[in-house]
Amino acid sequence: MSTYRVAQVTEPDGAFELVEREVPRPGPGQVRIAVEACGICHSDALFVSGGLPGVSFPEVPGHEIAGRVEELGEGAAERGLQLGDRVAVGWFGGSCGHCTPCREGDFIVCRNLKVPGWAYDGGFGEQVIAPVDALARIPEGLAASDAGPMACAGVTTFNGLRRSSARPGDLVAVLGLGGLGHLGVQYAVAMGFETVGIARGAEKADFAKQLGAHHYVDSTSGTPVAEALQSLGGARVVLATAGNSEAITATVDGLAHRGELVVIGADTAPLGISPAQLLMTGRVVRGHPSGTSQDVEDTMAFSALHGIRPMTEPVRLEQAGEAYGKMLSGAARFRMVLTMG
Repeated sequence: MSTYRVAQVTEPDGAFELVEREVPRPGPGQVRIAVEACGICHSDALFVSGGLPGVSFPEVPGHEIAGRVEELGEGAAERGLQLGDRVAVGWFGGSCGHCTPCREGDFIVCRNLKVPGWAYDGGFGEQVIAPVDALARIPEGLAASDAGPMACAGVTTFNGLRRSSARPGDLVAVLGLGGLGHLGVQYAVAMGFETVGIARGAEKADFAKQLGAHHYVDSTSGTPVAEALQSLGGARVVLATAGNSEAITATVDGLAHRGELVVIGADTAPLGISPAQLLMTGRVVRGHPSGTSQDVEDTMAFSALHGIRPMTEPVRLEQAGEAYGKMLSGAARFRMVLTMG
């Protein structure tokens, strides 16, 4: 009997344990992936804590997966897949195909979205079974440890910018320079935007410039963030990657007329925005989810072309609990990535 290892929790917020399971077989329209790397995302905490409806235990999280196709289920070859293909699976782990958003072609907001670690076992293990519509092909030159985070953190920031109202030459601000924001700044620069990095502390100015930002705003300097943005002419778009509603709210009056606040950082606290801040200037506030498998492919191709990579700290699968704790505590500044084999 062939076996593989997973890092799982058996109760909400339980300790990770490494266990062996029998290697599964893919069903119709599925493939089995030999996982090479899996990023640890802050949203994994929603699953480990049992905080979402339908999460069951034992729980194997992980939705920043990169690996190789190792076995094809019935019909998978007809989708152009071959053994050995390098693929990634992100937050978009497949769609139902029959709900209203799917019928409209808006698969990322599928009402029955199949998120790895929620709908099926995620990438904190050496094998994953995934539906073929979830697979994004990894381009040559992009390592698995880079491709994994691109399937969630990368596509979310990339898509948030390319689907915004900003055009090359516009002033675009990225709030937060962490796991999402450090990619957002790089994408904004590569897309031709006049880019502003916003974070806490004067010491992060050099880092923002290293990422390519043309300006840096220290939100703790005493000058309101909105005032600083208006002194630069007002932002056409603010990409809010920081999961802090107060910090997101502070950027709104820094938007130009018909400016757009694109929210991708999650927080449960309400935004403190009044209708008056939006009406007279025609400003827009928009939530942005991740992206489909095609969006992930686009993100990886753009990243490979422009030399954009996530800043990662790779660790072995055996260290899953330690790495998850480091992410949760904030000690991991960028992306913790589990590596296999």
